Amino acid sequence: MEKYTGILEKIIMKAQSDLKTIVLPESKDIRVLKAANIIVKNNIANIIIIGERSIIENICKENNIVLDSNIKIIDNKKSNKLEEYALNLYELRKNKNITLEKARVLLEDEVYFATMMVKLEEADGMVSGACHSTSDTLRPALQIIKAKEEINTVSAFFLMESPKKEYGSDGVFIFADCGLVEFPTKEQLYDIVKSSVVSFKTLVDYDSPRVAMLSYSTKGSAKNERIDNIINVTNRLKSENIDFDIDGELQLDAAIVKEVARFKAPESNVAGRANILIFPDLQAGNIGYKLVQRFGDALALGPITQGLNRPINDLSRGCDVKDIVGAVAITSVQAQNNNM
Repeated sequence: MEKYTGILEKIIMKAQSDLKTIVLPESKDIRVLKAANIIVKNNIANIIIIGERSIIENICKENNIVLDSNIKIIDNKKSNKLEEYALNLYELRKNKNITLEKARVLLEDEVYFATMMVKLEEADGMVSGACHSTSDTLRPALQIIKAKEEINTVSAFFLMESPKKEYGSDGVFIFADCGLVEFPTKEQLYDIVKSSVVSFKTLVDYDSPRVAMLSYSTKGSAKNERIDNIINVTNRLKSENIDFDIDGELQLDAAIVKEVARFKAPESNVAGRANILIFPDLQAGNIGYKLVQRFGDALALGPITQGLNRPINDLSRGCDVKDIVGAVAITSVQAQNNNM
């Protein structure tokens, strides 16, 4: 296995400590097959691949891949679980005018079938997106797995690791939401914060989440309705019995640079020390993570989905084998936390 370092090495070690079963529905993608081999051979997770065995074997033969015998292959179109899954999907979606026949047709799609496996706890999580769009991966998840009742909002974050270890938690941050919620309302921002704290505790450090609600303003240096939303969410959370620190509104430099924080927000318990950055909208979040990745030479892992009842994660279609291994490790650790 290629050498993994830093936060990803720690996540892989966590995954190895309690093996979970992750289903991969993209059996025709060479990158997925290569990653599956690495994952199983290094005891990162148990793997189920969805697809027709003869097609998978031909792809492996053509590309000199010897698929590990411990990888389970399920042909969704011939599975003896097909009718059971169809009945369950029908019950879940009949109020949306789905028929039993339509449910059977949907399950001919590998992603829908894999999502039902996760729903019925025959797999602990799913990773897709190497050759599917984000909507094709997450639509079944939103329909079948659904958001956690206490959260309501499904969002996405990037796990960022900067070579500048003086920032964040030894260089590690969570950036949210950088992938799903375009213009979050106050309620959605609240949910994104709560989910991001859980994600930080699960993947990085249980004891020290420090949330900065980002803006172009620090502590009243500007005023508008969007900033009022940030302040409202911050004050609401501070009034609750939370086990993390939060402050806002804060400019990025005030949030992470101690010297700037001393001038701009000297009384803040987060300024200069933040490790969870909550962006005001998707444009800011997406631009922010890419700037840090490209200009700051930071590792960017994601987008990672949060707020679902069970972990489903979406890959970039430009991903490589290492990205898939990392996504499976992250999904496995999320599944460990799901069972706590």
